[in-house]
Amino acid sequence: MKKHLLLLVVLLFSLLLIGLLSLRGEILALAFPLIIYLGVALWFSPENIELVIRREMSHQWVSSGEPITVHLTVHNVGAPVEELALLDPLPPGVRLIEGSTIALASLPTGDKHEMAYTICAPRGEYSATHTAVTAMETFGLFSRDVRLDAPMSLRVKPTAISMKSVPIRPPQTRGFSGPIPSRQGGSGVDFFLVREYQSGDPEHHINWRIAARHPRELYTNIYQMERVADVGLILDARSHVNIRSGSDSLFEHSVKAALSLSDAFLNDGNRVGLLVYGGVIRSVFPGYGKIQRERILKMLAQVSIGHNYALESLGYLPTRFFPARSQIVLISPLSMEDVPVLVQLRARGYAVMVICPDPLHFEAQMLTQDGGSVRNWQADHAYRLARIERGFVLQKARRAGVQVVDWRVDESLAHAVQKVMLGQPVRCRLGDGI
Repeated sequence: MKKHLLLLVVLLFSLLLIGLLSLRGEILALAFPLIIYLGVALWFSPENIELVIRREMSHQWVSSGEPITVHLTVHNVGAPVEELALLDPLPPGVRLIEGSTIALASLPTGDKHEMAYTICAPRGEYSATHTAVTAMETFGLFSRDVRLDAPMSLRVKPTAISMKSVPIRPPQTRGFSGPIPSRQGGSGVDFFLVREYQSGDPEHHINWRIAARHPRELYTNIYQMERVADVGLILDARSHVNIRSGSDSLFEHSVKAALSLSDAFLNDGNRVGLLVYGGVIRSVFPGYGKIQRERILKMLAQVSIGHNYALESLGYLPTRFFPARSQIVLISPLSMEDVPVLVQLRARGYAVMVICPDPLHFEAQMLTQDGGSVRNWQADHAYRLARIERGFVLQKARRAGVQVVDWRVDESLAHAVQKVMLGQPVRCRLGDGI
């Protein structure tokens, strides 16, 4: 619009100058319509803009991919505006699925203009601070740009993967009833041992087969008590172990796994804490129930991968964050230098489980065509060698007593966990993992 005004002014002065120099009235007459045009535009040019804007959102805390409707209302409390151009910029990552973020309207004094559109966004936090408004007159020569404060805050939470109870066997349990065998005699459903009958023991727990062989003594069946435990979830957010394939990221699958596992452990009554280890260390202190789930959910909605030279290795994990002899679940693609850290955790008495999203299979999807074989023999051999190296890393962790779930992210996490549980014997000795 400034170009149009500049062109008009140059043309007007050119006509006046030529008319005066040549003393020709007809050339001067050509300048009069332009003078009138410029005068009218100047007369109706926007003065002080007094607008009030209000933003309303259908939801501010939604699941990934869920549509959100945004309503904007602009109220003119000042001088009339002949033309009002409204632009509501979207934060990076937010996608418009219906409607428009641009509007053009005439707004007399006291009138309102409303606009609405629908957006969606992947997991994360999004915010916007202002809306751009341009007021101008009909001819479009004079305009005034204004930024109206219209803050927007949106949190998109990850979606959980449906999982049933995950059986764990940490070395130490807590004093509340739950699903985990505690290796202590008491009330329960699994047989634990037999001892001599004592006064007060329930009669229906008497072992009559042993009593038949010892007519002068009675014996009682003791069952294994079932308790809850402390579970510490560690989400690996280091950038050098997490890879991206187009718009998809291996880290996003790890976030979903962390949420699904926390739901499963909390539903069983366990005390669950979360530690995010990446560019920075962020944590949710251990807790119970629905409130703890909301805390974990808010944390997982914010996390992102990052790089920190001081945190490139898992050796700086703050293990004191987790109670001694508790269950630790690490969600990480795992690299060769991470295995000694897992060995140290086992040596300190923790039961360790690793949910290991398979980065090789995830990355190989970029080199496959229609789900078939790898495109060329060089990539095929490279994939085989990398697969052998990864198998060596996982086997080394298993030999240290770490339970490893090798998870292809395009498959069910619950099925991968169940397959590992069924393929390993249950160890009842204190200090052993599952």
